[in-house]
Amino acid sequence: MTVTAPAPSVDSISIRPPVGELPVSPSAARAEYQRRRDGFFIELQRLAKIDRKLSLSRLGLFVVGIGLAAMSLTANEVAPWWCVIPFGLFAVAIVRHERVLRRLDRCRRGIAYHDVNIDRLEHRWQDAQPIGERYVDEHHPYEFDLDLFGKGSLFQLLCRARTRLGEDTLADWLRSAASPSAIDFRQRAINELRGRVDLREELALLPAEVHDSIDQSLLQDWAARTPRLLSRTLLVTAGLLGLAALITGFGWLLFEWPLAYFASVVTIELVLHFAFRGLLQQVAHDIDRADAGLAILSQVLNVLEAERFQSPFLTALRSQLDTERHPPSWQIRRLHRLDEWLDSSLHNQFFVPFAFLLCLPIWLSHAIERWRATIGPRIAQWLDAVGQFEAISSLAGYACEHPADPFPEIAGPEAQFDAVGLGHPLIPEDRSVRNDLRCGKQPQLVMVSGSNMSGKSTLLRTIGCNVVLAFAGAPVRATKLKLSPFVLATSVRVHDSLLEGASLFFAVISRLKGIVERTGGQTPLLFLIDEILPGTNSHDRRVGAEAIIRQLLHRGAVGLVTTHDLALTDIVDKLGHIAMNVHFEDRLEEGRMTFDYLLRPGVVRRSNALELMRLIGLGEPVEPIREPEAE
Repeated sequence: MTVTAPAPSVDSISIRPPVGELPVSPSAARAEYQRRRDGFFIELQRLAKIDRKLSLSRLGLFVVGIGLAAMSLTANEVAPWWCVIPFGLFAVAIVRHERVLRRLDRCRRGIAYHDVNIDRLEHRWQDAQPIGERYVDEHHPYEFDLDLFGKGSLFQLLCRARTRLGEDTLADWLRSAASPSAIDFRQRAINELRGRVDLREELALLPAEVHDSIDQSLLQDWAARTPRLLSRTLLVTAGLLGLAALITGFGWLLFEWPLAYFASVVTIELVLHFAFRGLLQQVAHDIDRADAGLAILSQVLNVLEAERFQSPFLTALRSQLDTERHPPSWQIRRLHRLDEWLDSSLHNQFFVPFAFLLCLPIWLSHAIERWRATIGPRIAQWLDAVGQFEAISSLAGYACEHPADPFPEIAGPEAQFDAVGLGHPLIPEDRSVRNDLRCGKQPQLVMVSGSNMSGKSTLLRTIGCNVVLAFAGAPVRATKLKLSPFVLATSVRVHDSLLEGASLFFAVISRLKGIVERTGGQTPLLFLIDEILPGTNSHDRRVGAEAIIRQLLHRGAVGLVTTHDLALTDIVDKLGHIAMNVHFEDRLEEGRMTFDYLLRPGVVRRSNALELMRLIGLGEPVEPIREPEAE
């Protein structure tokens, strides 16, 4: 039996979901991943043989070259120039070997990448990276309750980004609802990208280093600050001193010029560098922080620049990268090279003397600051394009792997949540129990009763996660879902705080106060409250729960409240047609508690608390304690 309510108003405004050709089953994605993995493995075996041959060839050529060199010193019939042949071939072998090693590394990364894809389809993705732990916020209206971030989270399942920009954008999409028009644009973009396994593979196999400490958003912060351009007088002086150092140095070495000439120039350079040491060090420090992750950023930009798209969302992102001269990837690589040269000129013990004599730190600092002045204003839109593209690509990868999951239909303006076959996206399909549920204008409130472990909390998380997916623009785990724009707020995983001195009851009512305060806006609130008002006596809980629920409904909110306290289900009778009771059941079979997790209308009529206690040995009857008899 499914739980339904009166049909929604026929005058609701809807944005039709995009129509796209979907794979017939999830096995199609797995077969494609396996085919590509096998291709990388076969190529790896072939390249491994070439690697071994080149290693032996390099060793042999080097030994032959050393042997010929030694023989040329002792035997007149062996000319020294004969060494050129094996050493020349040795150099060629090194170049080719480097290419083979790079291809070997790509094959290994390709195998690892598709192993992760296959593990994700087989629900073994809990060790995949990233997990998004840095985004966890217990004070957010819903993210902590819904396992959006952290190990085993929705973010971990979805994210395929190579840059911090993409991770940040995806996290923002999960934490805040998009407008109906933005959702429609994202859905069309996902439909265009969902079959682009090659594009996602190309991004995943980019060779640049990626780890949690790399943050490309630092580049945007750096670019937004005022550049420190050096004066023309200083640049001319540095150029003349560098030229003078070259002339006097070569004159002293080759033509026996007085050392005083060269020493005088060096002294002036020392004074100049000391006078501007603070500025040079500040420029180097700032660009070092901003340079984090520029290598992977330029590679992602290079891939994106080569693409042409059809959907409005992707076309707009791609247009943000159009420039009159050099493309963004070239500009980012140039900045990265300038930073590397500046770092070498200040810290490389072999390069520092030459850089000092030529005044290179001054010239490089000016080049970096000039880059900031000319290119900096465009950085924000480039980084925004990369972040949004990686986020939409992550959702497209999820859509590719779950072709049976439809795009939700966004309706309005009246509050509406109408789900058919709703399941939790983090539960494997073969273990997921799906339910139908409808709420909105009638009923505004769905009271869910049931015993412990029967599925009440999971139902709330199922609804919440699918709402988050829907408002991010992604497909949902349902047969069909139609919902209006909502402000989502939950109270599921609330606990006391020893450090803050807050009891469980105080933490709960603080959370509920935050939910009530989010009502009354133009967009209705969807609330999901688990076990309302625990930690107090039954009478106060009954009165307080009714007061909170009436206040929420009076302010136009809709949602679900779960309880195992059957006294709270009487609230529905007082509210009338705007509320309804539903429940989960359990059964005791052969000494085991079983649950079917199916939602049924009405109120549950039994509790399993005593049975659960008995199953673990806490509910057995004991003899009463007797007073000792007086002698």
